[in-house]
Amino acid sequence: MNSFAAATAKTPSPLIVVISGPSGVGKDTLIERMSDLGHDHHFTVTATTRDPRPGEKEGVNHHFLEKEDFINMIARNELLEWAEVYGNYYGVPRQQVREALERGQHVLLRVDVQGARRLRQLLPEALQIFVMPPSMAVLRKRLEERGVNSEDDMLQRLDSATKEIEESDEFDYCVVNEEDHLDEAVRQVSEIFERESRREPPRKYEI
Repeated sequence: MNSFAAATAKTPSPLIVVISGPSGVGKDTLIERMSDLGHDHHFTVTATTRDPRPGEKEGVNHHFLEKEDFINMIARNELLEWAEVYGNYYGVPRQQVREALERGQHVLLRVDVQGARRLRQLLPEALQIFVMPPSMAVLRKRLEERGVNSEDDMLQRLDSATKEIEESDEFDYCVVNEEDHLDEAVRQVSEIFERESRREPPRKYEI
């Protein structure tokens, strides 16, 4: 077997993948589409103290907790990382990540840019992908379509998005989620997974 064939045949290593980007850019939609297409990964369900949005389900979109319960998880060191965002707490349960890696699955962590920054320090080997809007006008349209943001809240999110996009060069990869071209973004992310999972030496994690 030649060296190229050997590299191609190498068993993929499970990855921890941090998917981040501005509010409203379509991070959840991208991950859900990957699941619909049969990608074998574990999407880590984050814990949060915010109220569910219309259509969101407990244990699917988030674990919706009371603030006291969330603080208890912090005290027991059960969160890989956590933050307060727009007045609510969000965090990544540590045990979910460990168990998925042991099963040989890629682990997807969907976090805001602030969370990605902290994970870069905690897990420097984690693969980080920034999801970029095609324009600020499209991002505003997507926020409006959510129907859950006041004008002041929307302006705050758009202002934050401008600052967050400036940090995109800190990520390993940047993928533009073009309007009506979701499958193209999924294809790009899938190719990144394939390439990085066969990297030598493989990425190593301490959870």
